[in-house]
Amino acid sequence: MSLAELSLDTATGIATITLNRPDVLNALNVALAEALRDAVVPLAGDRRVRAVLLQGRGRAFMAGGDLSGFAADFDTADTVIDALLDALHPVVETLRSIDAPVIAAVQGAVAGAGLSLMAACDLVVAASGTRFLLAYDRIGAAPDCGGTYFLPRLLGSRRAAALMFLSEQLDADAALAAGLVTKVVAADQLAAESTALAAKIASGPTEAFGNYKRLAQSTFGNTLHDQLEAERASFKSATKTHDFREGVSAFLAKRPASFKGPQA
Repeated sequence: MSLAELSLDTATGIATITLNRPDVLNALNVALAEALRDAVVPLAGDRRVRAVLLQGRGRAFMAGGDLSGFAADFDTADTVIDALLDALHPVVETLRSIDAPVIAAVQGAVAGAGLSLMAACDLVVAASGTRFLLAYDRIGAAPDCGGTYFLPRLLGSRRAAALMFLSEQLDADAALAAGLVTKVVAADQLAAESTALAAKIASGPTEAFGNYKRLAQSTFGNTLHDQLEAERASFKSATKTHDFREGVSAFLAKRPASFKGPQA
């Protein structure tokens, strides 16, 4: 059984990826990182995918890195880091670049690289009782896997610094209030709620969602003029899609739109 299982429901367009090291709270080692890469990266070329659901089997989403890989030989720990991040960087970049919105369903511990990975997702459904922490200060390292990119943008620089410098933990309600997660649900409703959210997203205009993702990311490096022109180019490209024509026609006819995504 793979350490990162991928299933694609071709009827709905939902790709579900499940981290599968539940005995160690899905702690990240090189094998899991490579399995995750092998599951995620091919999604970029699959036009059937209209939503991605990322989840962890067992009691936790991901309790950070598996430190035993470093402790086995500290003199070669840097090569382990390279192996991990050579696999994980394409994962993060793919999650951000694909049109399909990515939903994380999280529970238990979301720590270290697990928090960075979750932060790379577009929407997050969290079970009540979930704990969010960086924990890199405990091992004398700074965050990786995009944590220093996403967390200051999501939380603001002060709150992100508190996670690092003060070992601050956020519970699910605090994470919701801070804007780190989208929705908090009862633990026994996590699977149902996250699946329902993925289904709602998958029925939407996938190419428009992808354009929004790219515009939202470019805004931090663009001038106002550049962003306005990027929005113009995005809207003009939308007019050539089936979903735009369907959406406008449905709006004027006062009926629900039936979006088909990029296959159309």
